[in-house]
Amino acid sequence: MQTIAVEPGGEPTILERPVPEPAAGEALVRTLRVGVDGTDHEVIAGSHGGVPDGDDHLVLGHEAVGVVEDANGTGLESGQVVVPTVRRPPNGTNRYFETGYPDMAPEGEYVERGIAGGHGFMAEYFTSPAEFLVPIPADLAHLGFLVEPISISEKAVEHAFASRSAFDWQPESAMILGNGSLGLLTVAMCVETLGFDRVYCLGRRDRPDPTIDIIEALGATYVDSRKTPVSEVADAYEGMDFIYEATGYAPHAFETIEALAPNGVGALLGVPSSWTFEIDGGALHEEFVLHNKALIGSVNSHRGHFESAIDTLSQLPEWFTDDLVTGVYGLEDFEAAFDDDDTTIKTAVEFDRI
Repeated sequence: MQTIAVEPGGEPTILERPVPEPAAGEALVRTLRVGVDGTDHEVIAGSHGGVPDGDDHLVLGHEAVGVVEDANGTGLESGQVVVPTVRRPPNGTNRYFETGYPDMAPEGEYVERGIAGGHGFMAEYFTSPAEFLVPIPADLAHLGFLVEPISISEKAVEHAFASRSAFDWQPESAMILGNGSLGLLTVAMCVETLGFDRVYCLGRRDRPDPTIDIIEALGATYVDSRKTPVSEVADAYEGMDFIYEATGYAPHAFETIEALAPNGVGALLGVPSSWTFEIDGGALHEEFVLHNKALIGSVNSHRGHFESAIDTLSQLPEWFTDDLVTGVYGLEDFEAAFDDDDTTIKTAVEFDRI
């Protein structure tokens, strides 16, 4: 079968690998589509993740949707459309997987398929234990590769609300930092399913721009960070009840504290490189204490978040997903899915027709 893989320091290429045989408890899945995101570009660049032990390459792809080809005695059914979760236990099980919270496992207690230590889903077929395959309605199959990124936001929102569970938190305003595909999906969630009264999205793009068009068509407000940086958000737009950071720009983590309204929560998802800069630690400490603010870090997601993401995906407007997905490419021109220019928002590689 054909796979899309990368060697350290190389570019994505098609490699031939044998069709995998499902072990006991595993199903064989025929891949339909696999999304491409910023993490894939980081893996290709060598700044994140790594190849499986004993291999010289990594099969890419962690945002996948496929069809069960061989249920192999699991509770799944042949022909069922499924999306795979990403994390797997590295050497046998551990308590995070046993309790259903692999997303909370610390480094060394997991591998991530298509990212770190485990081959991904950019292959004509893959196998997976049934417990890591989440059924999805057949009419969402063409968009199933969006379930994984939406699940990331589902977890961040869940944890934000959990941090405020000691009282009746009723957030009205949200700002998403970053207008990439994950940021746009989160804007859509905030508008369409979470019911925020005011939603903003901060970026660094000039008009005309397709991401700004999407933000405004959703009824949200685009904020140019070159004119209104995060440090001035509280003054310009009042404090935000919820801020979702998806840029990996390290100063944003600290600017978020001041930009939050009293009782507000900031969720940090972007992963920055090492960055040294000065901050007024005392002022930020005071903001936390005197205004009951919170910051949470969030990475990955578990099965429950995938199930919530499927429900969210079903509620997103068709025009939104049409505009968000700017290209779906077959194996013959898969390289186009990894292009990154001003017109590219979200792309996927298609392995089989839907």
